[in-house]
Amino acid sequence: MASGLPKLDVEGLTSFIDEEKINELLSKKSNDKVHVREIIAKSLAKNRLNPDEMSVLLNVDDPQLVEEIKEGARELKRTIYGNRIVLFAPLYIGNDCINDCVYCGFRKSNLDVVRRTLTINELEKEVRTLESRGHKRLILVYGEHPRYDADFIYDTVRKVYETKEGKGEIRRVNINAAPFDIEGFRKIKSAGIGTFQVFQETYHQKTYTAMHPSGLKSNYLWRLFAFDRAMEAGIDDVGMGALIGLYDHKFEAMAMLYHTIHLEEKFGVGPHTISFPRIEPAIGTSFADCPPHQTSDADFMKMIAVIRLSVPYTGMILTAREPIALRNEAISYGISQIDAGSDIGVGAYGKEDEVESAKKSQFVLNDNRSLDSVIGELCEHGFLPSFCTGCYRLGRTGEHFMEFAIPGFVKRFCTPNALLTLTEYLIDYASPEVKAKGIARIKEELANIPDTNPLKIELITKLSRIEKGERDLFF
Repeated sequence: MASGLPKLDVEGLTSFIDEEKINELLSKKSNDKVHVREIIAKSLAKNRLNPDEMSVLLNVDDPQLVEEIKEGARELKRTIYGNRIVLFAPLYIGNDCINDCVYCGFRKSNLDVVRRTLTINELEKEVRTLESRGHKRLILVYGEHPRYDADFIYDTVRKVYETKEGKGEIRRVNINAAPFDIEGFRKIKSAGIGTFQVFQETYHQKTYTAMHPSGLKSNYLWRLFAFDRAMEAGIDDVGMGALIGLYDHKFEAMAMLYHTIHLEEKFGVGPHTISFPRIEPAIGTSFADCPPHQTSDADFMKMIAVIRLSVPYTGMILTAREPIALRNEAISYGISQIDAGSDIGVGAYGKEDEVESAKKSQFVLNDNRSLDSVIGELCEHGFLPSFCTGCYRLGRTGEHFMEFAIPGFVKRFCTPNALLTLTEYLIDYASPEVKAKGIARIKEELANIPDTNPLKIELITKLSRIEKGERDLFF
């Protein structure tokens, strides 16, 4: 259904997460140098790993081998993605919720959080503010509530695309919302969305049941098969994730690989992105202050590297939940997307003060840098900030994306498109200091493209057109 709450039909469904097998694999410790290096080599040949290979990497505790795993992840990222980092911002639409997830600030029993849903006019104000700062890509976030049905999401997405501020516009809208039935997903797809993101939170069923005592989200299988319904509805870019801290991080990483394999076997393509947010403190939520499976920075970083090696062509997202230093290090291990200039209170991009915004937020952020500051630091450290949306708008999504990605065409298309979108930002929004850093990065990137490459001539032509006032040029 397109409106209201969906009927949770899970008849005949059984979990494809083999918990017994995962536990068996994770019980086997291994620091066999030859075997570990063979697995890394398989990944560097751009082949997805299988569960037993991923478990070997997760179980490595020899410091030298751990560093080799990280270096393998760095090399794989350079090979497939180059040095670009895609930037986006979250925009919270509403925090009403019928679920009672024990770790979440939005849970229905939390009386400390201030409930709010943006009106269409308030949404327009938020979008204009984000556009005035240079954002081109948003992820819209919704609680799970009857008012946030497929029609509501459709209307908010269309409003975002229609809203323009000066030379600014949003070119890709991703969604983080409750899972729908096929009809609901089909309605949302028709709004022109990019990726639909659903986090399983934890793939461990006993823990899932304990963490989700009531509401639609208490149905494990309904959520687990969300991407099956989305893909049947024609949404071929989906984003999976687990909330790290609810259960063992190694188990969650393995389970996401099982989920990836399930989608590949059934639909011919895995997830577009994988996320692994760690639990952060939230207003009125004591559980989040001391998660039962808190993961150290060292284990977290190693997990990121292992996931990168396990699923070479899947984008990896690391949000502003994490502190600046950790994010700066993690992007070298395989992170391809980060948010910047983020505020997660409902209506927070307006002139609300920080205290008021926190009362409407799901959790606490650890990286509060502005978009301009993040872009400047990325350029300074040799990365290439990108707002590219070319693949999405040219139909290079899902299985078609893989057709381009596997031969290495992503780097061919995405680096030029990153240069074009960065140039737009530098001209329209950057501070003088960041503009200087960005121009230097662009010159470095252009110097790395051989003069004999015909694409370089076309790229320089497009860059010149942007400098003269044209916008939204891409390959």
